[in-house]
Formats: sequence, C-alpha cells, structure tokens
Amino acid sequence: MSKRKVNEKIRNIAIIAHVDHGKTSLVDSLFKHSGLFRENQDVDDRIMDNMDLEKERGITIAAKNCSVFWDDVKINIIDTPGHADFGGEVERALSMADGAILLVDASEGPLPQTRFVLQKAFTAGLKMMVVVNKIDRKDARVDEVLDEIYELFFDLDANDEQIEFPVVYAVGRDGIVKNEMNEPDGNMGILLDKIVDEMPGAEYESDEILQILVSDLGYSDYLGRLAIGKIFNGTINNNEQLVCIGAGGEIKPLKVSKLQAYEGLSLKEVNRAEMGDIVLISGADEIRIGDTISKKDAPKALKRIKVDEPTVSMKFSANTSPMAGKEGSIVQASKIYERLYKETLRNVAIRLEETDDKDAFLVKGRGEFQLAILIETMRREGFELSVGRPEVIVKKDANGKVLEPVEHLFVDCDESFVGVVTEKLSLRKARMSNLVNRGSGRVRIEFYIPSRGLIGYRDEFLSDTKGTGVLNSYLHDYEEFKGDIPTRFTGSIVADRRGKAVPYALFHLEPRGRLFITPGTEIYEGMIIGEYNKAGDLDVNACKEKKLTNVRAAGKDDNILLKPVSPLTLEQAIHFIAEDEMVEVTPQSIRLRKSFLPFQKRQTLKSRKLNNN
Repeated sequence: MSKRKVNEKIRNIAIIAHVDHGKTSLVDSLFKHSGLFRENQDVDDRIMDNMDLEKERGITIAAKNCSVFWDDVKINIIDTPGHADFGGEVERALSMADGAILLVDASEGPLPQTRFVLQKAFTAGLKMMVVVNKIDRKDARVDEVLDEIYELFFDLDANDEQIEFPVVYAVGRDGIVKNEMNEPDGNMGILLDKIVDEMPGAEYESDEILQILVSDLGYSDYLGRLAIGKIFNGTINNNEQLVCIGAGGEIKPLKVSKLQAYEGLSLKEVNRAEMGDIVLISGADEIRIGDTISKKDAPKALKRIKVDEPTVSMKFSANTSPMAGKEGSIVQASKIYERLYKETLRNVAIRLEETDDKDAFLVKGRGEFQLAILIETMRREGFELSVGRPEVIVKKDANGKVLEPVEHLFVDCDESFVGVVTEKLSLRKARMSNLVNRGSGRVRIEFYIPSRGLIGYRDEFLSDTKGTGVLNSYLHDYEEFKGDIPTRFTGSIVADRRGKAVPYALFHLEPRGRLFITPGTEIYEGMIIGEYNKAGDLDVNACKEKKLTNVRAAGKDDNILLKPVSPLTLEQAIHFIAEDEMVEVTPQSIRLRKSFLPFQKRQTLKSRKLNNN
C-alpha cells in the first residue's frame, strides 16, 4: 500500500489578488529580499509583468513561474492573473500549487475577481494564507477588510483548515511586513518565514512511479516545444526515455533532451528533479496541456486539468479591405489560422473552429477582454485581420429551452451616478441584488446581468460616471434566455467612395454625429468614419471639396476648425460595431468597416432580410 509523504524542501505557492492590489510589487520585494539581485543591481519594477501589454495595462495576463530560496527551502512562486477573462491561466497555475496567498488591498477589500480565483483555489483544496497589503493608505480599514475576507471564505464554503488562515500585514511596494498591526515595521523575511512554516510542502506517494502533469507549454527556437509541469510522484532524469499520455489515453514516446528548473526568474539546467518541483522538459513535440508524462514500463495518467466552458465567440478572418497588405507583414488566412491554433495549445480556455468560409474562423473564449488581448498581441506580431462583434455562446437544457450565460456584476461609483447606472443596466436586463452605502460618498451595487448585456457597456459606464466608476464581473451561471437587449441606438456614418478625407466635407458632417477620422485619412467605400446621431446608416462623400468660383468676398474663406478626434482603442472599436460590421486590425491602424463594402450589395441584403421577415 502506498504511503503519502511530504517533500519539506519545496513549497509551491500561487499568489491570488484582484487587479491593482499590489501582487507584482510584492513579488518584486520578495525577490530583492531573498538575495536574488546584487546590492546595487539596477532592476525594473514589476519584474514578473514581462509582456509589453502587461506593463502598459498594469495587469497580469499570463500565469508565470519563478522561485526563491529561503532557509534551504525552494519556494516556487506562481503568479496568477487577477481577471476572470483569463480563467484558463488561473486553472493551469493552480494545478501546480500546494498552497495559495490571498493578497487584499487594505482599503478596497476583497473584490469580484478575487472571489473568482479564490473559488478555484478552494475547489483545488489549497491551504490559504492572507496578506493585507497597502496598510499605509490613508483610507485603510484593516479590521473591516479582515472581517470581509472571513465572510467571503464562509460564503465560498471554505473548509475548517482554509478558514484558520494565517495573516500578515504589508506595504509590498516598500518591502514592509509585520505579523500584527501594532508591531514595528519588519521586512520580507517575516513573510518568507511564514510561507516556510505555514504552507504545506509538496505531497507525493512514496511508491508511485513518475507522474508529471503538463500545466503549461513553452517554445524555444533551439529546443522546440517545452512541457512545463509539477512532478506529482517519482523523480525524473535528464536524457531519460519516458512516455506522454494524451487526452484519449493514447501513449506516445518522449525523450527528455533537456531538463530545466526555475532558479529566480531564469531557468537552470539540472540532471535530476524530485517530486514536488516544477520542471521544463524539452523533446515533447506533440504534447498538450493536461497530458501526463510517466515511465514507459507502467504509464499511469493523472486527472486532466478541467477548465470552464467559453462564453463568448468572435469571428476572425483575413483582411479583405482595399487597404489590405499595406501595413502588416502577415495577411494570409492560413497564417492567421496557424497562429490561432498555436494559441489554443498554450491557452486551454481558448477554442478554435473552422467555418463555411475558408478565410474565416470562430474563436471562443471567456470574455471579450481576453479575445481583445489576443487580437492586440497578434497585431503587434505583424498580423492583419478583421474581427466581428463578440457574441455570447448559448446552450439548450434537457427541455430544449435556450440558456445564456449570466454575470454577477459589481459596480462601485459615486452616489450621484447611481440613478444613471441602474437605469442603463435595467435596459440591459440586469436585476439588482444588493446595494451597500457606507456613508463615504461611494456606493457598491451588485447585479445579475446577461453576459451579452455587458458587451459594449463598459465604455458607456465610464462616460456616465465621469471616469470614476469601477466595474467588475465574473460568470455566475447559465439561465433562461432573457429576450432582446437594445445594444446601440445610433447608426454609422459610412464612406461611399475611396479617397482622402477633406476638411470641408468633415466640417459639414460634424452636425450629423461623432467622427472617428481626421482630414487626410485614407478612406474607402464601406469604411465607417463616424457614429450617426440617428438609427440606421448614412452613406456620405467625405472627399467632397469646396467648389471654387472667380467671385471672392471678404470673410468667405474662414478657416475650418474641426472638433478634436480621439482615436478609437481596440476595445472601443469591438464594443461599437453592430452585427453587420467588422473591425479591421493592422499593426498601424484600427478601422471600422461594413462586412460587405459596396453600397449596392448592402442595400440588396437589407431588402432581402426585410422580405424574409
């Protein structure tokens, strides 16, 4: 009979936090205190956010690993995303962890995305520890926040061991940590000691053969595909002949051409690795996330990583506008498909399906934000593509009723904006479930709202709350379809010919709506150049110049002054488009366009649709 043992020399810790609660800054301080850097070494802030998009947006998008050594114990730190749209990253990360640190802002308390990741940690049975961060804030309310954390743990059905969590108080940015609020300031050594003393070591079965669960994939130009995972049982040696067990139980041979482990932020080649450690294995060309690496004599599979189903889909297609190929280096549909397929290998939450159109593909994910990040990443890699409006994925129950995803929405805004927010959300089929007013001038409101009701609302919400509101949500459940939701009450101003936009024409179009382009912008037939004040579309000539005559009069040629135009961001563009519109994305530009560019074709399709109805 196998015996359960613990490797006390290793701790695998996931760090859970809401966006902007100081998780990455805390990890920076842990690195610095553990002696990872020289005394006077110049080090970037937010070391773990190594993607350009992460640095720009100040959020963690991809789960990443690193390690520090403390008291001869190796602590593998797994940085998890704080946004529910990156849930696939969360589930991968937690599959490698034995314990988790919940990091909470001393003023804001536990927020919705924290709840989402925490639920996953409880389901995985991880031992918990709490760090109350940013205790130096003027509006810090440490005791109340701690009470809210206990309430959240009870609400999520945490077990007795998880509720008896150790707590430390910190200012992660400055490397200050203490066990009690009334103690003098200490350093990160207190947190590292607590991790070693309170967090469990890696458990394993003493007489089981080698089992490694592949939780992530990497790629090297020199080594090919890399399998990243935790050793659940047994030991692994470099150049060893092993096997990989796939989703259907199929077994493929695998030779370990190079074995690496994390040392700080970098990787170090090792000859042997023990149970509990997280390793990178080269030589696994056909491996997928969720596969098990085992001995070839008696291979034994581990339980595969299970992720929530995608809730949103978007159509990705090759760019077919007259401007295609002018700004991007990769324009072919086959290359776009290859890139999307590669993304499904790395990200278990993304699915890819082919469509009847050979140049278009359906990409499914957790939310429009996750898909927007994928599009932004691709455009930075040189891709040109067109994407359609996000659509929610509906299901049918046993009785044939249509079910749609419903979000638990949390709104934090000033009291004066409560009316406009509740009015707009009620139009989108939201129902209020809770309202908390602590007398600080700000209110926290909870709603349940269909996922499709949130598509396009975030930008409107920021305008309604003068940029001061905070909106967060996570998937609650599937419920019966709520009926039609009005998404846009305005139409589009559409260019009717190719050319360059002229100031005179744009000046006379300004009263018709909000323009998206400036004079001199290249346009083409079917390109959307603005938002029309009324419903329906308005086809216009934006290249029309002023007619010149021989008769001149004083004051006739006043300077034309146009309103300043803010360029649309990718998310704003995706939220704006209607069903018959697309976003043209290139490395240099984001344009809006009709799915069918010629005016005559659009009119024919419109007439056909009216006749069918």
